[in-house]
Amino acid sequence: MTAPAAPRSGRALLLLLPALVPVLLVVGAALVSAVLLSLGLTPLVGVPRLSLDAWRAAAPDLATSIRVSLGIATGATAVAAAVGLCLALATTAAVRRSRLLATLSALTVPVPHLVGAAGVGLLLADAGFLPRLLGIAPGDWPALVGGRWWIAVGAEYAWKESAFIALVVAGVLSTRAASYAETAALLGAGRRARFRHVTLPLAAPALASAAAVSFVYTLGSYEVAALLGRPYPEPLPVIAVRLFTSIDLAARPQAAAVAVTTSVLGLVVVLASLRFLRRLAAEQ
Repeated sequence: MTAPAAPRSGRALLLLLPALVPVLLVVGAALVSAVLLSLGLTPLVGVPRLSLDAWRAAAPDLATSIRVSLGIATGATAVAAAVGLCLALATTAAVRRSRLLATLSALTVPVPHLVGAAGVGLLLADAGFLPRLLGIAPGDWPALVGGRWWIAVGAEYAWKESAFIALVVAGVLSTRAASYAETAALLGAGRRARFRHVTLPLAAPALASAAAVSFVYTLGSYEVAALLGRPYPEPLPVIAVRLFTSIDLAARPQAAAVAVTTSVLGLVVVLASLRFLRRLAAEQ
């Protein structure tokens, strides 16, 4: 019975190749180009030579930027995963209002992050809609936009990514959770027991996969942090874009070094997520 597993996996890989090969070629070429540029082997001006000057120049701000980027991505992804799971549970409930909630949450997905960032800025700024609605003076309103704790940035990412996570998890729960939950209920399991032993294990792989995608996207996203964040310290994508668009061409290798660092961090998260998913599948 287990013999057809290899042909099935090979067939699935063949079906993925038309979409996978162009992505690997584009991403691979971009990463190789960035690595060569950061090492001084493809300079815009001068003679190519192996050098770590770009990495040394970017090093003073690199550690701080890594901490800021990981903090934003971790906080936003944790909130988005929690909210997304709650939305998925609500939208798959057997009530009429769940359809309306599913529609409203799905409407968030096609909204660009730049539009969402502008909306969050207008809502949470010290002269924005929310303090005016509550009657709070700008001087008494906390610095949510451009403040110390990156609240507006995390809120925008959590709001947008929670809808994506909810759609992924709801797609799994809507096809499998109901029958298993009904069986557990017939066997005498209470609501908490059904959630812990049935719903959560079924949702865990989809939740982990969607959270990993959300984390990597947040880690490499530029526009929200640039629009709603503080001027210093800068997250990795912001400092990379600033260096790349600088009029000083000597800053391009530094931008490449920052971009390579961001890519490596994202790759580590992806590999860790794949390892976690394999362990989760083995336990189930």
